Amino acid sequence: MEYAVKPGIYFWSGNDALAEGAIFAGCRFFAGYPITPSNEVSERLSWRLPQVGGIFVQMEDEIGSIVAIIGASWGGLKAMTATSGPGFSLMMENIGLAIMMEVPIVVANIQRGGPSTGLPTMIGMGDVQQARWGTHGPHEIIAVSPSTVQECFDLTITAFNLAEKFRTPVIILMDEGLSHLYERVRVPEPKDVIIINRKMAKDPDGYLPYLPDKDLIPPMAPVGEGFRIQTTGLTHDERGYPAVNAEAHNRLIKRLIDKIRKRKNEIIDYQKYRMDDAEVVVVSYGSAARSAKQAVDMAREEGLKVGLLRLKTIWPFPDELIYSVAQKVKAFVVAEINEGQITREVERAAKGEAEAHWVGNYGGRWIYPEEIVDKIMEVI
Repeated sequence: MEYAVKPGIYFWSGNDALAEGAIFAGCRFFAGYPITPSNEVSERLSWRLPQVGGIFVQMEDEIGSIVAIIGASWGGLKAMTATSGPGFSLMMENIGLAIMMEVPIVVANIQRGGPSTGLPTMIGMGDVQQARWGTHGPHEIIAVSPSTVQECFDLTITAFNLAEKFRTPVIILMDEGLSHLYERVRVPEPKDVIIINRKMAKDPDGYLPYLPDKDLIPPMAPVGEGFRIQTTGLTHDERGYPAVNAEAHNRLIKRLIDKIRKRKNEIIDYQKYRMDDAEVVVVSYGSAARSAKQAVDMAREEGLKVGLLRLKTIWPFPDELIYSVAQKVKAFVVAEINEGQITREVERAAKGEAEAHWVGNYGGRWIYPEEIVDKIMEVI
């Protein structure tokens, strides 16, 4: 593998690290449209991609951007776009198209305060449920959420690996606070990092573009090598031909859901901190988790038995993990910069074994550790 960037220690912003992580993972096509606070991703890739033989295109809007990366992925390139709230909303229809067509792409959503134009230059984390349910129809989605600039690099590589492995769109849920934060980032040697490439068909004779292997994932066809390819956003059969009937639809959608849901243990990632004897567990993710970690340390200094469960993967949601923890603790405190979008998921997954309490704000500023400590004290 060519060096996308030389191994070593760098001082990057979250947006810089995301862009470099994409190149390291093999991304060679980016299409995007300017929107705060994701612009630095586009700016960096506009000069970095040509250096590694890649292509950068500034599109006329966000709809064109996601359509372009879908086409580039079908053409054989690892492809990504980056956007924020309003642009993410515009991409929703074609995220559904990519799910139906089984196209590996990565969409980075650098969240800001919303809805509508909202707070373009200020932090928000209100797109979490939109990432899961924003496109219409039953489906599964994969979304990761970094909490450090190092993870902006690392989890971008993870996002590309998951997209290629499962032939599906993967969403990176960052936020303005992390995107413009500068921290130390270690770039490893390429030989020390697993890079996954899509499974490719080898024989064009009798090839069916949507005939899955035992892992429920069909091999993709190399472009220009004699494979006959038919694809559509309509419900389709294994040939890729439209099959607009209930039987074909239920068979197809079940497979699209099961290929992720049945292997979610290969996807879900999290970090436990000071959890061994915890009676109250703070659940957090993204930038909010930074304050949550500090709050746990502050609570421990007061003699409180508090731990942190930091979610690196938001979707699929770790239901079994939350339920297991709920059986051992008195309560959850969920710290997030929205109106409680993951708080409701924790409450659902806990199944009444432990209550879930929200702490946060609707956007515009970070959560202060003291606010989380106050909520812990209130719960106790």
